Amino acid sequence: MNKIENAKIVSADLSMEDLGVFTFDLVLEGYGWGCNFGGYVLGKGYVGASDDDFEGYAAGTEVIMRIMNVVGATRFSELKGKYVRVRHEGWGKEILAIGNIIEDKWFSYKEFFAKKKENDE
Repeated sequence: MNKIENAKIVSADLSMEDLGVFTFDLVLEGYGWGCNFGGYVLGKGYVGASDDDFEGYAAGTEVIMRIMNVVGATRFSELKGKYVRVRHEGWGKEILAIGNIIEDKWFSYKEFFAKKKENDE
């Protein structure tokens, strides 16, 4: 049972703070709830690493671009304060997709990476 609710992006961060990986997180707040959307690895690296310790992933860059497109932001920093719709399966479950607040535009990690895997095979 999928449920769709409105949410506000209250934080949009890029980070290479944990475990030597580059990630992003969107913190979302809805009516009486909050959730993190992100945490996927976009590359490897950390402050103080040598040149050989950095690697960016093309799929990670595409994920950020697709999310920005769905939300309607031309800069990553513009995501904060934007409203979106979220599709989930209920309280305590992961967010399955985020969507534009007005248009029928959605982004789903699972669908995105499933298509990537199909294309690689």
